[in-house]
Amino acid sequence: MKPRNEQRSGLAYGFAAYGMWGVFPLYWPLLEPAGAGEILAHRMVWSLVVAVAVLAVLRRWSWIRPLLRQPRRLAAIALAATVISVNWGMYIWAVNSGYVVETALGYFINPLVSIAFGVVLLRERLRPVQWAAVGIGAAAVVVLAVGYGRLPWIALTLAFSFGTYSLVKKQVGMDGLESFAAETSVQFLPALGFLVFMGADGGSTFTGEGIGHTLLLATTGAVTAIPLICFGASALRLPLSTIGLMQYLAPTFQFVLGLVVFHESMPAERWAGFVLVWLALALLTWDALRHAHRGRVARAAALAAAERSAAAHGAVTGTADPAVQPAAPAPETSH
Repeated sequence: MKPRNEQRSGLAYGFAAYGMWGVFPLYWPLLEPAGAGEILAHRMVWSLVVAVAVLAVLRRWSWIRPLLRQPRRLAAIALAATVISVNWGMYIWAVNSGYVVETALGYFINPLVSIAFGVVLLRERLRPVQWAAVGIGAAAVVVLAVGYGRLPWIALTLAFSFGTYSLVKKQVGMDGLESFAAETSVQFLPALGFLVFMGADGGSTFTGEGIGHTLLLATTGAVTAIPLICFGASALRLPLSTIGLMQYLAPTFQFVLGLVVFHESMPAERWAGFVLVWLALALLTWDALRHAHRGRVARAAALAAAERSAAAHGAVTGTADPAVQPAAPAPETSH
């Protein structure tokens, strides 16, 4: 068990991370009249600046040289950077074009896409409840397609791009800060070249809309990095099951903002589709919690059996096994 104060700080970091991600729809419109492409390029450029600054403060450079000697890992990082660029660009464009609710749908669907990738690409076996959730999710997409009069392609692009990104990141196997720095270093030169081209062509808004606009564009790096850092701090302090539950906070905030702040329409067909998605996620959450509980019970039973076996062995041989000696009192900690 982690100390209670560690769990509290983990929850605080987690709420901060997902809360910031959840209110992103309020931030991107502030950057207009810059278009989605210019905002995305600034986000890439300034993200690397922030990443390098954090690495300099922490003096965490030792990972770079070994990484440069691993071409397959570098290729995976380049792929991850490309896929997350698609995700970022689509999200910025969709929010500033009035599709906040559909962006929320994309991140609600994302866990279902990740499960589908696990089955198709990693040959993972699903439990019956997981199959039911995937089936309900597929039905939800059909209902939403009827409601929108088209496939919810914005939501699907966000879900599949982020699902692909998560899959590639799993293969890369790097810590959050190092991975963020590596990916933004891949993005940096193309993004900088695009901004230089825009400036030469007279299409840049960076210096033409006042100092406030310039500073807002420059903050895109910090706005990208800070929730990632908070998420990393939360993941170190909380069990994966808690993190899995908290991931629904961001799209929930986005959904509420889409309805309350941006006044997007929600006809009955869309409500029906969203309800099906939420039902699928509820099934996934219930199954994950039940499976985790069974795992904890099984581990506890195995540990108890091992202790009984060790105690019986000590009784037969007349020796005390150090593994079953009483533990020394734990030092007191302030809470």
